Amino acid sequence: MLMPSLRFPAAVFIAVLVLSACVSRGDVESISATEFQKMRTEIPVSRDVALLAYVNCVVSDIVAELPEPYKTMNWEVEVFDKDSANAFAMAGGKIGIFVGIFNVAQTNDQFAAVIGHEIAHVTQDHMVERINRAQVTGGAISVTSILVGDQIGLGTADTQALLESTAQVVMLLPFGRKQESEADLVGLDLMASAGFDPRASIQLWKNMANAAEDAPPEFLSTHPSSDTRIDDLKSYMPQALNYYNQAIASGKQPRCQK
Repeated sequence: MLMPSLRFPAAVFIAVLVLSACVSRGDVESISATEFQKMRTEIPVSRDVALLAYVNCVVSDIVAELPEPYKTMNWEVEVFDKDSANAFAMAGGKIGIFVGIFNVAQTNDQFAAVIGHEIAHVTQDHMVERINRAQVTGGAISVTSILVGDQIGLGTADTQALLESTAQVVMLLPFGRKQESEADLVGLDLMASAGFDPRASIQLWKNMANAAEDAPPEFLSTHPSSDTRIDDLKSYMPQALNYYNQAIASGKQPRCQK
């Protein structure tokens, strides 16, 4: 995900992480629903009707490309009125967008790359994997980075928990980068299948890199560096463009307007 300077009320998550031997998708969906509702009451939400319509339009177009059970899941979307370049998706179909994301996701296609990435964290069960892996190693991963997935953007030491033991460095950080890379590529397929141009993801990451401050070195980051991401996206682009061309040929032309 894209979360730099955000802290969530986290007591319930810490309790779950510490006390549970293993969590299921259902467990994480229940926790996510509780936390998402807390965020709605504690963080200002946008009342910009046009912006809300735009965000929901992009989300709807991408959700339409999902397999079941995700396609018919009751996805909830909230736009938070904070100037942070953040976005996330929680298990159970909870999507949060911070208005600051539009400083870097400047076009429909760039924003679709963000949404595709975040939804991919949900469809690939990344939050369940992270929580259970953390418990196996005895690690205490930051609640924010687990539940909201890993930020796809402006990570800072103050908002992303750096792993606190050798076991965590060896096992959890590479695992986090693997999840982020998987979300990048799955998300690319999703946006392309919906008719959004996957090539826009390259510029999105360039924008992210330009906006990032104090980004940690890749080895100590739970997500790949911007350069690595861009290289991986370029390598994968032919397949994504194949999906995109098929979508356009079938008449899919997103008309979401901000």
